[in-house]
Amino acid sequence: MPDIVLSTLNAKYIHAAFGLRYLLANLGDLRDRACIVEFDLNQRPADVAEVLLARNPRIIGIGVYIWNAHLSTEVVQVLKRVAPEVILIVGGPEVSYETEQQTICQAADYVITGEADLKFAEVCGQILCGEPPARKVIPADLPSLEKLALPYDFYNDKDVSSRIIYVEASRGCPFTCEFCLSSLDIPVRAFPIDDFLAALEKLLRRGVKHFKFVDRTFNLNLHTSKAILEFFLARHEPGMFFHFEMIPDRLPEELREVIARFPAGALQFEVGIQTFNPEVSTRIKRRQNYQKLADNFRFLRGHTGVHLHADLIVGLPGEDIPSFVRGFDELVSLGPQEIQVGILKRLRGTPIVRHDAEWEMIYSPFPPYEILRNKALSFDELQKMRRFSRHWDLLVNSGNFVESAPLIWRHAKSPFRAFLCFSEWFFAQTGRNHGIALGALAELLFAFLTAELGLEPKVTANTIYRDYQRGGRSDKPAALRPYLAEDTSPREQKVAMGTPKRQARHLAIAQA
Repeated sequence: MPDIVLSTLNAKYIHAAFGLRYLLANLGDLRDRACIVEFDLNQRPADVAEVLLARNPRIIGIGVYIWNAHLSTEVVQVLKRVAPEVILIVGGPEVSYETEQQTICQAADYVITGEADLKFAEVCGQILCGEPPARKVIPADLPSLEKLALPYDFYNDKDVSSRIIYVEASRGCPFTCEFCLSSLDIPVRAFPIDDFLAALEKLLRRGVKHFKFVDRTFNLNLHTSKAILEFFLARHEPGMFFHFEMIPDRLPEELREVIARFPAGALQFEVGIQTFNPEVSTRIKRRQNYQKLADNFRFLRGHTGVHLHADLIVGLPGEDIPSFVRGFDELVSLGPQEIQVGILKRLRGTPIVRHDAEWEMIYSPFPPYEILRNKALSFDELQKMRRFSRHWDLLVNSGNFVESAPLIWRHAKSPFRAFLCFSEWFFAQTGRNHGIALGALAELLFAFLTAELGLEPKVTANTIYRDYQRGGRSDKPAALRPYLAEDTSPREQKVAMGTPKRQARHLAIAQA
């Protein structure tokens, strides 16, 4: 039985807890006395506590994040009620700030704030030696990345075969965007590149084909990002997929040349734009060159096979609906395959709170602490934007209607305004934002395009059905059947096997 159990509740089963593997890797002499036990948000707190206590540990360490804060609090409270003798240590971004206000921090025995890779081992050693720390809240010094043991050997075979494999070449961010916790993590620190690439080599030999980099600014250091891309390019096989978070206005020629050599569908860039309003951008201390951003997007869409996922945020201080509409329409014109419309969150510790009084920022008191209203946006407007975001994800980002969804705004001056009309109509018809079968979605889209926009039924039905078939479906939604051509055999998919489904759907239409 282990003395130390490391645990967290992942958002989904396919996510592997990256932070826990760092803690385990850096336990030193205590590593053989520890294990990882992971859960997801579908499991009941009492059941989680039962599994943890069945290991008969002396210490339980729990990683707390914005997505699991509520359930983690329940787990900790249950554990302290039924097994008060077990020492509970909590850590993670959610409990690293404003700890005195949080029920989970009050219930736990210890709270480690900051990057706990090394501090957790130190605290566990003290407890197991009978010399527990005197302080409950223990700040972790920023660890030198050269001193950290890398965690990649602690992805087991099941992780490799069926879960997302997270990696990082650096930590930190050089920017000071006030809505982001990374703005507190300056400067950027890099792992020794030779050790990191050696770890990637081992993962490749174990069969890993999908890598998700969690670096906030992967393309900040030209030498490092180029070395990593060239490493993967030299070893690329069909079905490999690499995800990076990129700075939108930094793409020098040396990187462009390497990126353009990757086959279509191998790279995904997540690009945080957040706002196209320069005044708002300045207000939240976000620096970006919009002209370079646009040029980079045009290059990536016109000369590479990169899948682009771009982020915008609703609710930033001073950004009203007309401003957001202009930014959204500009982004649509640049052609990313996915646009994530996020609602502003008040993450604990972030300096966005300095705008609360001037801009009347009112946030939900419950995770994920989304904005409810502010001086520029009413509650009703933000509710419409939440629906818009969900419906855009269902229809556009999903790739399920990659050819037919753009018909909603094809002849409109504003893609945003056109899709907002669809979103409000859709909600009026269904009263729901999720849990709708794909066939029902196809029929609703057909009804809107033909009855509301007046598009020709036969052409519209066959366009929607081509989309519908790309997922390997052969049934015919009832509303489409009278208009479908006789030859409706599934179109051949040209996408490399192993490409994630969502990205594969976008790529299939690009190659059609």
